[in-house]
Amino acid sequence: MKELLLGLRLLLGSGRGNRVRFMLMVVGSGVGVCCLAVVLAIPGILAAQDARKAAREPDCSNGRGSCLSTTGDGLALTRMDPYGSEPLTRIFVAQTGAPITPPPGLPELPGPGEVFVSPRLHELLDKDPGLAQLLPGNEVGLISAQGLAQPDELYAYVGAKPEELKGGGHLSEFGWKHARFPTVEPSTLDILRFTLAGVVLLPLAVFLSVCARLSAASRMRRLAALRLLGLSAKGTQRVNAAETVAAALLGAVLGLGAYWVVNQLVARAGLPGFKWYPADGALPGTALLVCLVGCPALAWFVGRAGAKKAAANPLAVRRSAVEKPPRLWGLLPLVPGLGIVIGYCLAGATGNVPTDTSFSAILMPLAVVLVGAGLVLSLPILSRVLARTVARVTSSLSLGLAMRRNEVEPGGALRVATGLVLLVYAASLTQGVLIELNQVSKNTSPVQLYTMALDDVPENKERALTKVPGVRSHAIQAQSWTDPSSETWASISAVIATCGQLRRMASLVENCVDGRPARLMVQGHTYDEVSKPGKMFPFHLRNSEGERRVVNVEVPRQTIKYHDDTAAQMASSGAVLLPPSLFPAGFRPEDRATLKLLSGAAPKTVRSVLEGIAGVDPTIEVETDGVDAAALQQITVIKTLLAVGMILGLIIGVAAYLVAATDRAVERRPQVTALALLGARPRTLRAVQAAQVVLPLAVGLVLAVVTGKMAESSYLVTGGGAVFWDGAGLPLLLASALGVVVVAALGALPLIGRRIDPELIRRD
Repeated sequence: MKELLLGLRLLLGSGRGNRVRFMLMVVGSGVGVCCLAVVLAIPGILAAQDARKAAREPDCSNGRGSCLSTTGDGLALTRMDPYGSEPLTRIFVAQTGAPITPPPGLPELPGPGEVFVSPRLHELLDKDPGLAQLLPGNEVGLISAQGLAQPDELYAYVGAKPEELKGGGHLSEFGWKHARFPTVEPSTLDILRFTLAGVVLLPLAVFLSVCARLSAASRMRRLAALRLLGLSAKGTQRVNAAETVAAALLGAVLGLGAYWVVNQLVARAGLPGFKWYPADGALPGTALLVCLVGCPALAWFVGRAGAKKAAANPLAVRRSAVEKPPRLWGLLPLVPGLGIVIGYCLAGATGNVPTDTSFSAILMPLAVVLVGAGLVLSLPILSRVLARTVARVTSSLSLGLAMRRNEVEPGGALRVATGLVLLVYAASLTQGVLIELNQVSKNTSPVQLYTMALDDVPENKERALTKVPGVRSHAIQAQSWTDPSSETWASISAVIATCGQLRRMASLVENCVDGRPARLMVQGHTYDEVSKPGKMFPFHLRNSEGERRVVNVEVPRQTIKYHDDTAAQMASSGAVLLPPSLFPAGFRPEDRATLKLLSGAAPKTVRSVLEGIAGVDPTIEVETDGVDAAALQQITVIKTLLAVGMILGLIIGVAAYLVAATDRAVERRPQVTALALLGARPRTLRAVQAAQVVLPLAVGLVLAVVTGKMAESSYLVTGGGAVFWDGAGLPLLLASALGVVVVAALGALPLIGRRIDPELIRRD
């Protein structure tokens, strides 16, 4: 305790310069803790949103999944449609018995012809009148915040009559143990945690360590003096740790206060594609504990480690003895990390993609951490080797002085360059994550396909659906009947349409003759071997009155070259085109038959067609081929959070560089003053200062780009996607690295003052 009090007394009574340095340490720690709090708050925000989603889930929302009960006092039907890249969720409810407790956010359940909507959906209804077709009824109120995952959610409860919800599930209450459509899937959330750990937490640990070691040289001389006066070795370390812990603790309080302000402001303004309520961003107890205890604990260990040299050999510190060269054990983490990364890259290059994803989920993050730590620890070693090599061969005075200084003090490169090197390394990893996320299925074709179960579409509604504005063409797809007792289960797929309908749906249709069946041959696709010419397949038909018939279809020999532009081919190779005239009037297939509509893929057109379909029947379940609204929203959220992580990483990296470079320049003022008194010109001194920073940084950045691209490729290999090598992202990464070098060089120039102050070297 005496040593701790001594450290605080030295802090308060050691002059204005030390107090200013202490305040800088506090501010730097505050910035770091604020960034840490942002990262720690993200899981809590997502969990709060998912909890509200789970609390409003109908116990049987679509009539097809598992239910809590097979009976209830009502019916519920869930429909989710894309509105641009956002999901629009509609809950159709009908009460058939005793009153049902309404879900959170509603005063009561809507009756037939009544609609409760979210505030943002209420605003859109005024701007887009066609949206009302998806929400039949009169708006009677708004859903409050307790019933919404986030303020901008598109959500509605629509009252209906029981006979209108034929496919609805039995409803007895609202609330489920988990959300059907979480804000971020658990597997995707693991990707987010992995990326934020590399982009934010690793540079943050370095930044906090840098802040804890401000003015390390002058502090070590003061600690060495205390050691020579009789203070014990452990006491010397505690004196230094007291100052760093005090700065870290005040910085933690300052950072938490800054986070509270940031949370209040950003939650109300929102981020692109992601908003939350300010209460969701409140830090849990564990996060507060990490900030208020973890950061001072890190400062304690850094402070004790920083004073180790002064405690062990105070005379060497007071006399400015030459530092021992860094040992090669600093390369130890880099070797196994690169071994894992190279192994995955070779596996991807040879086509032996690993299939054990659980093992890769452990090994890949371990490799990323090892490579990142190896980059940090290998910088002093590489800096010293480079400095010795360049100093021997150069004839430039500026470069020679710079390299000799780096050779004597290789740890300076670690302090200055680490933050920016890790930033470039993390940027490459983030590119890999974005590439993997972009491989999620989404419609990139010029057309949009809509699929509906034919059993849900009566014949009169089928005709109305085909006439919806924006629909180019339509067809019915059906499977032939299969005998459950048969061992083969052989069946063929049939497309029921005229040649005109087919041509309006496909980009390639050759040899099509109206009224004549033919096989569709899709180039580049595997042919269905069951569809052999001459074989017979039965199709079971039914009309609106319930009468059934069977039509046997012989696979024709005639073929049609076919290819459409949908996200996935509408018809497989070997499917049979059947003209509608082949079936009796009023009869339609009943076995796994679907109605398919086609339109343009422009967002406005898709929205108009969905609104037109809802105008025919708002309860029809429509599958939009290649467009998963829930998945697209998750991708938007992940991209936004990754952008936040990159911004935080940029702030941390730049702050670490500015703090370390400025502190190093201040520490070197006695050496710079001595050189100036010996006749060195300011231009030479500035060149020396820039070279000391730029060359080690350039080496670190080259290593960061190489290892980062290798780590990115190995991550893509283990991700199971189709893209393994990101050549398109390399120019951006190189340009970023070059920009970092330029900024570092420019930042080093003003650190050499014009005025010579001999007082700085008076004691020497």
